[in-house]
Amino acid sequence: MKALYKGAPGAGLELVERPDPTAGTDDVVIRVLRTGICGTDLHILRWDDWAASAIAAPLIPGHEFYGEVVEVGPGVRDIAVGDRVSGEGHIVCGTCRNCRAGRRQMCIRTIGLGLQRDGAFAEYLALPATNVWVHHSEVTPELGAIFDPLGNAVHTALTYPLVGEDVLVTGCGPIGLMAIAVARHAGARFITATDVSAPRLEMARRMGADEVVDVSVRDIRDAQQALGMREGFDIGFEMSGAPSALPAMIDNMNHGGRIAMLGLPSAGFGVDWGKLVTHMLTIKGIYGREMFETWNAMGAMLQTSAPLRDAIGRVIAEVVPARDWERGFAAAESAGTGKIILDWTEL
Repeated sequence: MKALYKGAPGAGLELVERPDPTAGTDDVVIRVLRTGICGTDLHILRWDDWAASAIAAPLIPGHEFYGEVVEVGPGVRDIAVGDRVSGEGHIVCGTCRNCRAGRRQMCIRTIGLGLQRDGAFAEYLALPATNVWVHHSEVTPELGAIFDPLGNAVHTALTYPLVGEDVLVTGCGPIGLMAIAVARHAGARFITATDVSAPRLEMARRMGADEVVDVSVRDIRDAQQALGMREGFDIGFEMSGAPSALPAMIDNMNHGGRIAMLGLPSAGFGVDWGKLVTHMLTIKGIYGREMFETWNAMGAMLQTSAPLRDAIGRVIAEVVPARDWERGFAAAESAGTGKIILDWTEL
């Protein structure tokens, strides 16, 4: 099969021939139709310090995908050849305390698809059946390819009840944008989004934000005044990882406010812990998706809501033939773009 391959530690990828995967007893083999390019994949391409410390090469990267099941192992139930699927990229041990308690997203021995084992930038992919998600017919290949990042957005957005609440979203990358659409779908009152990119802020309005703030030139309190808010925000989604984002969010939360933090900071930063205590704020770290409540929630919402499907689809900027993967990765690197999808039927 054709695959994007990193044969050894170092920068770059190559489109080469690799052996086809086979299905173990409890595995399925999937013909990959679409893959999404994630920020993690860009780190792997560049082979920066994080990639050098976290990734096991040789490796086929890629963890956002949509495909068709072509083989099932003898121990597999509820999945059939021909099913259209995506998959959970966190492969868990099943025996640690959290796994046994049903908190598989908190497994202490997680292996990442496309990080520590071969991933989805290939014509075929083998995956444990327990990680496979079968799609409804309403999910297009392009939407299916971004179920992984959509799951991050849904996990973040649905961490706290949203009906009637005022929501602040810091960071309007693709996951932040999808979180705005989910919050609007779930019944938030006012949604304010912040970023420093004009194209991303414009997209945030299209996704359902009531106010947008370029924090390089304006203060978040301006949005509160424009919306007629008498108190701070009830719910915060920190999606950027920018060192200034969480302190600014804390400054704009109502007493008793709740923050879901998905963004991974690139460096340490100070926090006003006194305000966290006296304002009785809650901060919860979010990593990946709940297995599999998040998958069920996003599948159900997309199945029943055409407006939400349309909104999430707007995050996709371009579908690029897999043979032109270098152009796709270059587009994904550019500031302000949406999701870039590789089409593996075009090699």
